[in-house]
Amino acid sequence: MAAASSRYRHWSEAEVAELLHIWADGAIQIDLEPRVRNQHVFGRIAGLLNERGVQRTGEQCREKIEKLELEYRRAKDRQKATQGKERPWKFFAVMDRVLADPAGGVEGDDNDADPEHPAEARPEVKGRPRPSQSGVSGQNMAGSPGTGAAFQVSSGERDSDWEEDGNGAGDMDHRRKCSGGHQSKLPKRRWTGRRSNVGSSAVLLNKTLLEFLRWQRAAEERREQMAERCAVQGREHDLRLLSTFAGALVAARGHAAQQCQASSPHSTPQRPGTSAPASPLTGPQTPPHSKHLSRRGNRIRQHQGILQEGYTQYHADKHGENNPNGIINMGTSENKLCHDLLHKRLSQPDMVQIQPPMLQYADWKGHRFLREEVARFLSHYCQSPSPLKADNVVVMNGCGSLFSAIAAALCDPEDAILIPTPFYGVITEDVGLYSSARLYHVHLSGESAGTMEPPFHLTVEKLEGALNRAKAEGVNVKAVILVNPHNPLGEIYSAEEMTSFLEFAKKHELHAIVDEIYMLSVFGERNSFCSVLSHDRLPDPQRTHVMWGLSKDFAMGGMRVGTLYSENRHLVEALDHLGYFHCVSGTTQHQVARLLQDRAWIDWEFLPENRRRLQEAHHYLTTELQGLGVPYLHRPVGFFVWADFSKYLRQPSFSEELELWRHFLRNRVVLSCGQAFSCSTPGWFRIVFADQESCLQLGIQRIKKTLKEVKDSHSPQIYKNKVIRETKETERHRPTDANCSQTVVPSLSSNDFVVMESQVSHSPAKLDSLIDDLRQQIRSSDWLQRNTPELSAGEDPKQLEVFTELLERARK
Repeated sequence: MAAASSRYRHWSEAEVAELLHIWADGAIQIDLEPRVRNQHVFGRIAGLLNERGVQRTGEQCREKIEKLELEYRRAKDRQKATQGKERPWKFFAVMDRVLADPAGGVEGDDNDADPEHPAEARPEVKGRPRPSQSGVSGQNMAGSPGTGAAFQVSSGERDSDWEEDGNGAGDMDHRRKCSGGHQSKLPKRRWTGRRSNVGSSAVLLNKTLLEFLRWQRAAEERREQMAERCAVQGREHDLRLLSTFAGALVAARGHAAQQCQASSPHSTPQRPGTSAPASPLTGPQTPPHSKHLSRRGNRIRQHQGILQEGYTQYHADKHGENNPNGIINMGTSENKLCHDLLHKRLSQPDMVQIQPPMLQYADWKGHRFLREEVARFLSHYCQSPSPLKADNVVVMNGCGSLFSAIAAALCDPEDAILIPTPFYGVITEDVGLYSSARLYHVHLSGESAGTMEPPFHLTVEKLEGALNRAKAEGVNVKAVILVNPHNPLGEIYSAEEMTSFLEFAKKHELHAIVDEIYMLSVFGERNSFCSVLSHDRLPDPQRTHVMWGLSKDFAMGGMRVGTLYSENRHLVEALDHLGYFHCVSGTTQHQVARLLQDRAWIDWEFLPENRRRLQEAHHYLTTELQGLGVPYLHRPVGFFVWADFSKYLRQPSFSEELELWRHFLRNRVVLSCGQAFSCSTPGWFRIVFADQESCLQLGIQRIKKTLKEVKDSHSPQIYKNKVIRETKETERHRPTDANCSQTVVPSLSSNDFVVMESQVSHSPAKLDSLIDDLRQQIRSSDWLQRNTPELSAGEDPKQLEVFTELLERARK
């Protein structure tokens, strides 16, 4: 099901040169000395190649080295047959330096090197050279011109000794320098017929040194492995302590919120974050307030995200050929199935072109040739009724930069943008960190509540309800974000649905930011995507802005190229100014233009194969989920599946969801939990399947292991308590006559308040730690600065003094 193997893909000369450069290193040669059980060394060689942009496996490197050694022996035979008259093989010199028999004692003559790679340009090969399997040493065969002291050693003569007439080969360098760089005729060696004590001592010394180096390297590797294990164990211990403390803290707070909500006539189910992203206090520790930064700087520094936390841990311990126990990333939406197709296309000559305009400052919204190509590409694949215009195209380094720039251009600080939940969580940072705009959530429920409406279904009525609530709260809403196809739901909205959403935006004079970054990643045969650019007439063209990029549809997230199409000239001009901070390099723009121009490759090679691989990987993951009895949304689009793991939670809470997420992480697999996407229903996870078959299978195994451990840890009593809590939760939402103000606590990740949900019964023994933690929160946030008490007319001054004294104590 995975991508077609690239095992037999042809090696280019540049790739062979990189391989030989790494292989010729002395340390590598020492590790390759044993001819068996050295596959891990070729794995290390492949890792070094990958860092240089050459995607090869250890097995491919081993096979290529064996072929090069065979070609080297053939070249030696041809040299002997033609007496050195044949032009040497291109890689002969490097291979000969490494494979030459050390018994020869000479490097050979420079005359037999590749004329395109003179001796002074050749890299030095450090370390003890490995004997050639052919039994030949030196750069030329005995008797060939310019060989000097080079000679032939047969397999039966390896244990014999040689001695030289005259000064011997040891003085070769001195005589070469004295002759002005030309090698003088040296006396030939002759066979003495006896073993040389000096030679035996040298061989013994070499073997001793080699064994010492091996022992030293093994000791260093053991020390590194021990230090790494200690570091991992330390991190896991810290995470367990943090999770335990956070659970106790939320439990203490949750009881107060539960008591008030139980008696409130208008209580509603907990939803994390209404006008700001939900962030339960079970997440990572927030850094303390820094006196060196502004309030905005501290807000940016203190912002915490679950997605970033998992991504950081993954990068610190990636799974790979050299790290089989590393973390499998099934949380980041990347397509890793088509690297072979992209490498083949991007390695073609038309992609490598350096012209002066590409090295100079360009139009900040993108080179003209790229914007024209983007306009033609979108006109074709979005089926626009009329050709799109290059002047309406803006190119930046990724759609994240576009979100940030659009929010800055459309919103003032504290203005809001409507967005249905769940949604791709990083959009929160995109629109908020720079512009201080915020997201106002349109919560979509994951429960059908007995109706025929599917889970997380978006309607105009829900948009209207959220907008009315925002207005009632005094929130100024300037835009609405519509993601189609949707991340993480995989929902594909029809043309009629999108038209109704755009009509809603026009009615309320809202800008509609439409994200269509997955438009070509629909792999279901019965499913089709309809872009808003295909509409004959947009309800409000001046307030409709369409985004697309190469990160998803072309599996090129690292290229960092995002595009925006808008007919609003004022917005395009504003983004042009901001493009200075988010521009794309000229060489990258050239490659992207050439790629988008190649319609034959896109239509007949890349898109069909990409969709086939996505469909197979999706089928594999959904089959496994069905076997586990895990519900999921079946949407044949994108790289992920939105799955419901709520039955593995001890209780329906986001703290339990976070604990399950950390349990996955302890078993070396990263998923994305629902609260990272501001989901209103706990227990949902996004699982990315667009990875190689081996990684996908190993990730599923680790998910199964986690779920089994969680299930085994759930005793019958816990299930009984869960039923009791669910019954109490149902009764808690019934209207009552009691009046109680809702208990709120400051959110560490925003300037708004979020209600903390309950977990277990409140214990008075935890009040001291709760008070200390609340003081720490107040000291590390700007809540006091935003809530400084002021004396109103008619109030007693002593009340203000008492309150101020309490706040001062909290600051200490």
